[in-house]
Amino acid sequence: METTMGCCEDMRSLVTSRRALLLGGASFAAWAYLPKFARAADGRDPRLVVVILRGALDGLATVAPIGDPDYAGLHGSIALSSSGPNAAVGLDNFFSLHPAMPEFARMYREKKAAVIHAVATSYRDRSHFDGQDVLESGFAGPGRVQSGWLNRALEGLPKGERVTSGLAVGPTTPLVLRGAAPTVGWAPVALPQAAEDTAMRLVELYQHRDPALANALKQGLALDKAAQGDDMKPKPGTNGVAAMRLVARGAAKLMAADDGPRIGALAFDGWDTHANEGGPVGRLAQLLGGLDGALAEFETGLGPRWRDTVIVVATEFGRTARINGTQGTDHGTGTIALVAGGAVKGGRVIADWPGLKPASLYQGRDLAPTTDLRAVMKGVLKDQFGIAEKVLAENVFPDSAPVKPMQGLVG
Repeated sequence: METTMGCCEDMRSLVTSRRALLLGGASFAAWAYLPKFARAADGRDPRLVVVILRGALDGLATVAPIGDPDYAGLHGSIALSSSGPNAAVGLDNFFSLHPAMPEFARMYREKKAAVIHAVATSYRDRSHFDGQDVLESGFAGPGRVQSGWLNRALEGLPKGERVTSGLAVGPTTPLVLRGAAPTVGWAPVALPQAAEDTAMRLVELYQHRDPALANALKQGLALDKAAQGDDMKPKPGTNGVAAMRLVARGAAKLMAADDGPRIGALAFDGWDTHANEGGPVGRLAQLLGGLDGALAEFETGLGPRWRDTVIVVATEFGRTARINGTQGTDHGTGTIALVAGGAVKGGRVIADWPGLKPASLYQGRDLAPTTDLRAVMKGVLKDQFGIAEKVLAENVFPDSAPVKPMQGLVG
């Protein structure tokens, strides 16, 4: 799977590139304490998984506004259609889902999945590095802090017993879960052999230069058996798309355990589709199929725990409304967020649709965002874990009081 930094930025990209190389493009992290959630009378035991798609997902290609008269002309040869071979799956009379996501479509029909469209963080430039920083830090702009919004949310919950099994420590902690709390297991699950060999060479390289990092790398490679077994071993020829399912399968095993983590984060690389993006079939379709499979792995692997689970899928920004000369799309602004899980009030596309006419596009090129992604995250955290709105506005997403939690996503 490609790294997210497909278009060269400055030297900071080396950090992201090294992470992607070490983790094989698909990674899992989980909080190292069991939060002591107040149990409801029905024994509810909530779980949350945040999935970050690094590289900028084309929201218009994933959930297509087929009912918008300007959509087909802008997306050209890669536009989805509601008829013909590989037809998109109708979600309502306006939006249709990419045909590579039948499992999400099923969850949507079962009212256990929903789409939030025309969504974005507060970031309005188009750097992957800075966009991911804003997405994961929860601040309005890049470079503010070295802690993530999810970890700050967790700090507000009472800590329970330390998790001593089922978590592996790997080379780095994702920003979304980074912070002061003693904290996180970061597990590269079922690395393809080439990535594992590379990681072992880096262990040797850092053995004398940075013993602590070398030790963390070793632990990350020595994955706990709870996330392994024959079904977790990469098959010959396994690529990054297949790795999405493997990582999700391992994460679900860990999170389904009675003493497992309740909150985790995954990161999938490779969504920077500047060229040959493809329409109903092709490169993006393969990636979406991997994501779809990962969601299904969580549903299966969590078993009865799925009932109390919410999965949120987000990306740093969207892509241009009009395709480029290489049959791909460039960095944009508005995109989609997906939510799925047994605790989701689904079966709907939530959108204040801005339209795709030239005058409606952001800076004349992008889907204009009408929903702040922080509203989505706040709504999930408030409903799933009972975190107070004041805490969300001041501590979790600082200086965000005007952005109110989205109501009714969980129930």
